[in-house]
Amino acid sequence: MIELCAKSDVAEGDILKVETGDLEVAVYHVEGAFYVTDNACTHGPGELSEGYLDGHIIECDFHQGCFDIRDGQVVAPPCIVALRTYKVLDHETHVVIETPAE
Repeated sequence: MIELCAKSDVAEGDILKVETGDLEVAVYHVEGAFYVTDNACTHGPGELSEGYLDGHIIECDFHQGCFDIRDGQVVAPPCIVALRTYKVLDHETHVVIETPAE
């Protein structure tokens, strides 16, 4: 398990960039649920934590490619490679993810 941040650190409808060890992720708070993806866009140098969140869709601020934060699937070009997502574990006060497989 990796504890990323307090739930109170991410306002509803907002995104937080979190760096821990070699991991850089974006934490999203949408409709009372938390989602976690890699922070780096799969298309270019954009950081998704700097993007535009509309419901469950994150738009990269670099080339405007879009992903569904629930499963990482591409929903708008120019991106073609899915985004890595992380399973968020049930925790009362913090956003916690499973340790990623190497």
